[in-house]
Amino acid sequence: MSRPPTFTPPPCARARVLRTERGDFAVLDAAPPTGAHSTALLLPGYTGSKEDFIALLEPLTGAGFRVLSVDGRGQYETGAAGRESPYTQVELARDVLAQAAAADAMPPGGVHLLGHSLGGQIARAAVLLDPAPFRSLTLMSSGPAEIDPAQQKKARLLSDALGRWSMDEVWQLMRAMDPPEDADTGGGDDMRRRWLRHDPAQLIATGAQLSSEPDRVDELAALPLPVHVISGERDDVWPVPQFDDMARRLGARRTVIEGAEHSPNTARPKETAAALVAFWNHV
Repeated sequence: MSRPPTFTPPPCARARVLRTERGDFAVLDAAPPTGAHSTALLLPGYTGSKEDFIALLEPLTGAGFRVLSVDGRGQYETGAAGRESPYTQVELARDVLAQAAAADAMPPGGVHLLGHSLGGQIARAAVLLDPAPFRSLTLMSSGPAEIDPAQQKKARLLSDALGRWSMDEVWQLMRAMDPPEDADTGGGDDMRRRWLRHDPAQLIATGAQLSSEPDRVDELAALPLPVHVISGERDDVWPVPQFDDMARRLGARRTVIEGAEHSPNTARPKETAAALVAFWNHV
């Protein structure tokens, strides 16, 4: 899971509720002091939250972008559905279209959509439903189809555990299996609090989606939408050559962030932000 350096928003951002026709979503809303020329809508990955993009907010707003980083339905501070049916990919994609409609009422210039990992596959589903609200799509560490077989096994184990134990019990099991790195960031309590506020039904449903996602690259390539494929130089969720091939098939811009793995947004935020700004300005 992504480990943000802090859960405290920078001065350019505030935590608020984004009200849409499909309900309310918790967001970090970051704005340049002199007005934005366009909006970026950022979708986190599996087990993640809006805070995963917190280190990107200052450099992106410094380049003139309004940034909305979103907790999706059932993630952290956005309300839970309590059952799996509202977490089908098409329903989550419709949430994104509603978020984009609310975001587009802010600065002019349209919405640049970015999804990390699971968020990338939800973002892809959203633009395939309706590309009109979007100026561009960035797929960050988000592959063309299902996740690596080893990761599929982990997702099945997690789903089984969530069906058997409480969120706190599962957290303790995960910590025993994956020694914490939070001593480096001081974020252990925040990470646990975020985990406990996720809806287990959302995790079960989206874990199954990641393990069975079909290849929809050709469908995406048929849209007249600029696409950016960005990843670290290593990734244990999808092999990096899959990102290279996907970018080729899409005719997309391809960026590899040196020194980063599955979460360049937290591992190398300055370099990641620079790559995003270059792409969005080119669009």
